[in-house]
Amino acid sequence: MSDAQAPAQISRREQILREAARLFAERGFHGVGVDEIGAAVGISGPGLYRHFAGKDAMLAELLVGISERLLAGGRMRIAEGGESPEAVLRALIDGHIDFALDDRPLITLHDRELDRLREADRKRVRQLQRQYVELWVDVVREVHPGPSESRARAAVHAVFGLLNSTPHLGRPGALPGRTEMAELLHGLALGAFGAVAREAAEGESMAASASASAAASGA
Repeated sequence: MSDAQAPAQISRREQILREAARLFAERGFHGVGVDEIGAAVGISGPGLYRHFAGKDAMLAELLVGISERLLAGGRMRIAEGGESPEAVLRALIDGHIDFALDDRPLITLHDRELDRLREADRKRVRQLQRQYVELWVDVVREVHPGPSESRARAAVHAVFGLLNSTPHLGRPGALPGRTEMAELLHGLALGAFGAVAREAAEGESMAASASASAAASGA
């Protein structure tokens, strides 16, 4: 293990957030006390207030923070580019799969606790999420230009739902290994986008056939 990977390099603040996310996901936001979070990182509950104003601040940093990281990661992958738009889309999928497999408690928190954020923080999360979705929509439409913008956006949301289903798939030991699970999710995501593209192509073909039949009938 390198120095950068060593547990000692994880800041106390990061440790607190990691354990808070785990406990909130397991027991619910109101089912966890400050003392329990402190005990999980080896400090007194009141000691947490040197790092955070309270549980609400922890929750806000967790949910706003992951939205910021996803958007920044998506922008980085697009900026780095690739051999083709297909390569960029694969990179976006891989980045989101890393989140879905490695940050499962945050997915649970978002589903259950987003409405507990202050209005300003909740709006910030939504704004970041919309920007993240639009990054994907642009790339998907480069790869599959057939579907309309609205259908491409619906497909992106559907793929997010697929990838973010990991907390509901059972305990980690009951699932394939991480590599196999990542490959499965990647294939399913690509398949979903391909299905939308095929549907659009079939719709265009049917419309063309109907137009040709109508023209022939009127001749």
